[in-house]
Formats: sequence, structure tokens, C-alpha cells
Amino acid sequence: MADDGTVRQRRRVATPRDDYEATVRAIAALVQDLERELGGRAVVGVGMPGAISPATGLVKNANSVWLNGRALAEDLRRALPRPLRFANDANCFALSEAVDGAARGARAVFGVIVGTGTGGGVVIDGRIWTGPNAIAGEWGHNPLPWPADDERPGPSCYCGKSGCVETYLSGPGLARDHQRVRGEALDPAAIAGRAAAGDVEAEATLRRYEDRMARALASVVNLLDPDVVVLGGGLSNLARLYASVPRLWPRYVFSDRVDTRLVPPLHGDSSGVRGAAWLWPPGADASGPA
Repeated sequence: MADDGTVRQRRRVATPRDDYEATVRAIAALVQDLERELGGRAVVGVGMPGAISPATGLVKNANSVWLNGRALAEDLRRALPRPLRFANDANCFALSEAVDGAARGARAVFGVIVGTGTGGGVVIDGRIWTGPNAIAGEWGHNPLPWPADDERPGPSCYCGKSGCVETYLSGPGLARDHQRVRGEALDPAAIAGRAAAGDVEAEATLRRYEDRMARALASVVNLLDPDVVVLGGGLSNLARLYASVPRLWPRYVFSDRVDTRLVPPLHGDSSGVRGAAWLWPPGADASGPA
């Protein structure tokens, strides 16, 4: 990406699932191939699931579980001997949308990923807030707020707990909820399509989803009070969310009114990658340590 935010080259490769060494090789090869095509050395920002633990230097909390407990930063620096900067992928998404996206000009931005998993990132005054534990924004592994009786204890989560926000608001969580109630296996796009065609059960599934998102985001608004919440990930394509969730969340936000805006991403599914590039702001010196 150029200093003005223009994308100079784009390349996507499949993730080698469950193979850590192949994942490192794929990332290194991707950078090296792009450098050959562009004819120069790049500075590299890495947007990743989970985070690099400040305590151990190892990956933690990644839903790409084969990365957990591995020295990804050290191994990538060995494969790509240059300064690298790392950030959680949801943080990168929030940064992209805060710098020159749907939340441009906002002081406090909460970026949400609702797709295969559920993540979040916080940007204050154009800078990622990571926190001393490198977990700022990890709303997906808090319990669903104000649960109804039939929501307790909730589905099991890969983190080892039950009833996490992720188990309800991720794409698999939405599909699982529909199957639990309706007894049929549909992906989120099919559920949305049936609801739009007037299917009562699919509509009920989406209404449950919207109320759960309103509760989960209300807890973020109560804590952080962001100017803007930007949705990303596959489920951000559900256009109805941007009207229905803000209509519902005043029931749960501890305020007389809610001025926080809920918006779709300007940069779509490229936003997280752009945010990784923005880890190196224009003019940053990449010659020294990262």
C-alpha cells in the first residue's frame, strides 16, 4: 500500500490450516513474491488472529489454534529478516476504518469482526489501544449480556467457556441457533435470503441475532462509549443490522440517548489488510528495530 492509502498490489492465498510451519512459509513467500513484482523492499505489517503475549512472546488467543503457543514473531523475523509490526486482525480492521474509512475523523472507534469468529479492536485518536495484556477489544470472549433462560449456560466455546458472545454472533453461531430452533442446517446467507422472502422462522432467527448483537454492543458502549462502531466480517453484509441494532440497543445502554453510530466498513473485506499496512504510518523509519 502506498503512503496515501492506495493499494499498489493485491494477492490472496489459502491459509495452510493446522500447519504452523507451512503458515510461516506462506506468509514469507507472499511478501517475497510481492517485492519481486513491485521491484523494491517492503515494510511489513502483520494482522493476525489472537495476539503476541507480552509475557512470553508467543501467540495466544488465536482461533487459528495451530498458531497458539508458537513464536510467530520470532519465526517470521527469521524468515523475513527486517522490521515487522504485528497486531490483532480486528485491531487492524479498526485502524483502517479509523484512518481513512467509515470512521474517519472519529476519536474513539470500536471495530467488530463478525464472521467465522467474533473479534473487536479499539482505536483512540488514530492509534490502536492494545492494553498491557494485549487483549483490548476482545468482546467475543465475554459472556452474552442479559441472557434469557434458554440462553444459559450457552454453547461451548473453543476458549473453554460457555455462552461467549462469539458462540452467538459468529457465522457458525447464527447457523447453529437456526438449526437448534428450526432443525435445519443453513448458512447465514441462506437464512438471510429466506427471511427476505418471508420465511417466518428465518426472520425469527435474525431477530434473535439482532437482539443479541444489540445487547453485546450495548455493553461495549457502556464501557467505552465510542463515537463509531464499524462492523466487518461476513455478517457485516447484512444491511438490516445497521437499522435494527441501533433501534434495539437503547434498551440496554445506560444513557438517556445513544449517539454512537453503527456503520458498515468502507473498505470491505480488504480493511484488515489495509490496517496491517497502516501499522507503518507514512514516513515511518523501517530501518531500525520494529
